[in-house]
Amino acid sequence: MTSVSKRHFKHAVDRNRAKRQMREAWRLNHDILSPTTPPLNIAFVWLADQPQPSELVQRKMKKLLHRIDEQINA
Repeated sequence: MTSVSKRHFKHAVDRNRAKRQMREAWRLNHDILSPTTPPLNIAFVWLADQPQPSELVQRKMKKLLHRIDEQINA
């Protein structure tokens, strides 16, 4: 699940772009979670008040998925 608050981005086009960036980062990096990881429900919430470059979103998603994988498989 992805969520971008109207409080952060007033225009729908900006909210939709942020959601697309998060979904694309997930699509490209979801294989970081090991196959032995149990099924998870994950929600991604955009907290920045400004648009961010896609490369930054990708790096943050990778870092987050590595942390989730470490916590689950520790």
